[in-house]
Amino acid sequence: MLAHTHWKLLPEAEKPLDHKGLHALVAKLLYNRGITNPTDAEIFLKADKRLSVDPYSLPDMHHAVNRVYKALLSGEKIAIYGDFDADGITATALLVQGLNEMGGDAIPYIPHRQNEGYGLKIPAMEKLRKQGVSLVITVDTGITAFDEIEKSHKMGLEVLVTDHHEPLEKLPSARIIVDPKRTDSECAFKEFAGVGVAYKLLQALLTSSSKESLLNSSLELVALGTIADMSPLQSENRHLVKSGLHLLNKTKRLGLEELFNVANIQKGKLTTETVSYQLGPRLNSAGRLDDAGTSYQLLVTQDREQAKKLALELEEKNKERQRLVLETYEKARAQVMQDGADRPLLMVCDSDYPAGVIGLVAGRLADEFYRPVIMVKIGSETCRGSARSIQEFDLMAALKSCDHLLTKYGGHARAAGFNVHTRDLNQLQKNLRLLATEQLTGLDLRPHINIDAEVSLGVFSKGVFEDIQRLEPYGMGNPSPVFLSRKVEVVEQKLVGGQSDHIKLKLKQDGIIWDTIGFRLGNYIGDLSRHIDVVYNVEVDHFNGKEQLQINLLDFTRSY
Repeated sequence: MLAHTHWKLLPEAEKPLDHKGLHALVAKLLYNRGITNPTDAEIFLKADKRLSVDPYSLPDMHHAVNRVYKALLSGEKIAIYGDFDADGITATALLVQGLNEMGGDAIPYIPHRQNEGYGLKIPAMEKLRKQGVSLVITVDTGITAFDEIEKSHKMGLEVLVTDHHEPLEKLPSARIIVDPKRTDSECAFKEFAGVGVAYKLLQALLTSSSKESLLNSSLELVALGTIADMSPLQSENRHLVKSGLHLLNKTKRLGLEELFNVANIQKGKLTTETVSYQLGPRLNSAGRLDDAGTSYQLLVTQDREQAKKLALELEEKNKERQRLVLETYEKARAQVMQDGADRPLLMVCDSDYPAGVIGLVAGRLADEFYRPVIMVKIGSETCRGSARSIQEFDLMAALKSCDHLLTKYGGHARAAGFNVHTRDLNQLQKNLRLLATEQLTGLDLRPHINIDAEVSLGVFSKGVFEDIQRLEPYGMGNPSPVFLSRKVEVVEQKLVGGQSDHIKLKLKQDGIIWDTIGFRLGNYIGDLSRHIDVVYNVEVDHFNGKEQLQINLLDFTRSY
């Protein structure tokens, strides 16, 4: 029987890492992450400031600092214009609070997803100009806002762009564009989230001031946005997130404290997983369904009663988001099955799709079918699309090849969005499907799992697991270690979850019985046999105040 995914056991190190005090298994895990000498291993494990890059290595940073200081010294009104997701919201809060602490006059502007849509909008810029704003600093947006920036300049608004998305072949007409992904960027690390780029601007502004403590207080925002945006936890992101998680675990932000309360999140126990699956979705829910200002206010409020009210509001919005995601997923999945789930690219379109959740649903379908998935909300004149992809298909390259049909697009290789005139939607669908057919036909399209090491389950003593935990924080670019164990005995099995879509097992090897959970593996329960080969992570389960190790099952096949 084939495994449900491609298993790739990573090769042994040609020369084992010689690092005193490290278990050999941990040395292997470091090698798999490109760490091949003791000095790099020590820096990686400590994840301290040595991972930081010079903020002035980002393009136009000198110009950005000079322009912001000019605005601060002359008392200009500054607007921080952010995206409506968790990355944009945290970036907006970071710069508004930072600039105001420096004596500035900064206000936030986050567009309404339903009423305004993504990115800079002319009516919003006109509104800001009427409020007396002379400088707009974008965060997590702006790199493709050609017309909007041009028109803003004509109305007397200067736009300073900070963004982390892929630029197109040309840049907007803004005089200052801080984006580490610019082709002329000399920054050694280019994978900051939007909030990470905003942080580097604040860092550059504060380098020669006495307010560097502001940087530390902003790190919890950087961690929230970086994790929620699934930016790779490598290089400086690793340092920022590790430091930020430490602060989050003892946060004094009233809104976060109240959000922890309603979400049953325990201070001191936060991990990247907590942010990814609990905090991030709640912060995103406001912008997905209504006004992201709710999440922004939660992050900055100084009033306990308001914090409680905002946290409860976000909790309700998150429940509504979950309902909409499930409803939209079931509808879109039915369309996929009707059209043919074996197509190289899955594209479904409907006028009733909620625009705020189609990206989430596209991601879930891409995970399920391992195909690039594009979901489009059809409008009378304009359609909005959200796409999620797989390793073998670059969305941004695909959209660039169709840019003559698009009114706007942007994103990354694996996640992107676009607008298209309704009259051009059919042609866009034909072009994208043809492109995917050319690139993907003949490939065995199953998800890939890179396996760090083949081990017996008995290797995971408390001491070894604690050594492995030194590799945290885990996330994109530094995944939780993956292991393979063969001929493991299945002692118990059952389906769990509201839709019986998860497997709960008891597995036995080396005389030890392990509690095991396999999320979204319920459909494969019939493939179990008495002995199986398992691919998994080892994690800590917090139950009834007790901690014990358990297996997070990723895939399995029958043993032979």
